[in-house]
Amino acid sequence: MNVNEDAILWAYRLFLDREPESDAVVQEQLAVFDSTQEVRWNFMRSDEFREKAHPPGRAPVEQNPFFHYAATFDPIELMRRHAVPNLLPTAGYLTNFLGVKIDPKFFPTILTGREGEVEGIPIPANWHADIAEWGTALRAIELSGDHFTMIELGCGWGCWMNNTGVVARATGRSVRVIGVEGDEHHHRFANESLATNGFSQHEISLHRGIATAREGVALFPKQEIPGGAWGSEPVFNASEDQRAKAVSSGLFDELPMVPLSQVIGVNTINLLHIDIQGGEADLVQECIELLNEKVAYMLIGTHSKQIEGRLYETLLAAGWQLEMERAAIFDISNGKPHVRVDGVQGWRNIRLLPENSVARARV
Repeated sequence: MNVNEDAILWAYRLFLDREPESDAVVQEQLAVFDSTQEVRWNFMRSDEFREKAHPPGRAPVEQNPFFHYAATFDPIELMRRHAVPNLLPTAGYLTNFLGVKIDPKFFPTILTGREGEVEGIPIPANWHADIAEWGTALRAIELSGDHFTMIELGCGWGCWMNNTGVVARATGRSVRVIGVEGDEHHHRFANESLATNGFSQHEISLHRGIATAREGVALFPKQEIPGGAWGSEPVFNASEDQRAKAVSSGLFDELPMVPLSQVIGVNTINLLHIDIQGGEADLVQECIELLNEKVAYMLIGTHSKQIEGRLYETLLAAGWQLEMERAAIFDISNGKPHVRVDGVQGWRNIRLLPENSVARARV
């Protein structure tokens, strides 16, 4: 991507937290760099940035794993472009860089005390997501037309329903957001957050259940404290007797398995966000024909190296194009990998988004 004066100005603001010394300095930078990626890495390697962002004793920025992604587009530039300037705080809520309001009760152990705060652009990451995930979600919006329809599987409080829906609306698109969530409290949180961020009922579809390839019944662990735990995994293939005992124990809910075909319906989906605690590769493999026909872009959270490899195998063979990957971050314990942070993959369906289709930021 070509470098312009605005890119240089924002590099100073984002990385050095100040304005450039003069117009002459901006012109000097323009003469040196050929791409925004070169600008980014130059600023990140500067002594001034190191001193401000990484005090003595902390690892240098190049070692931060959230900067280690591969992409066909510039996710930081997308984040910068869609950041809302001059945001005002809202009492009782944390407001993120896109203007989305988040109730701290959704993540009480992380967000309590941040009420009335406005959060800056999360470079390289914030409490919830990193450059790769933010950038990929915004990429899908810009590749959509006048209408933006997205689905979030395992939607929790409706994070990506809210974030992508708010941006799509701000860029003049009509919006429909669809979510599937198993936890009773998180399902309620999603309804609350979508109302808080101005979505009307005709723009929302929320399913309480477990997203799968086919119909059935699954068990889902109950939470005693709303927002106290995330990432619960459903139990499939339990017998009727096992299900009855689990429900009578009060520790599980019995929920419908909601087929992806039913969630999609007649819609063409501009973004499908999949984060279903390890079931991603199975769902993609079993639904590949449906995905080929109905889904333009996928943002997938990967919970193991095996899942990452299986997604490669299935989607590349089906003709999808990989546009983003930040691999799962893991530690090694007793000779085995233990995932510390889920990976991110962004996939483009060239049947619905040909290579010559142009990203459109605003209408």
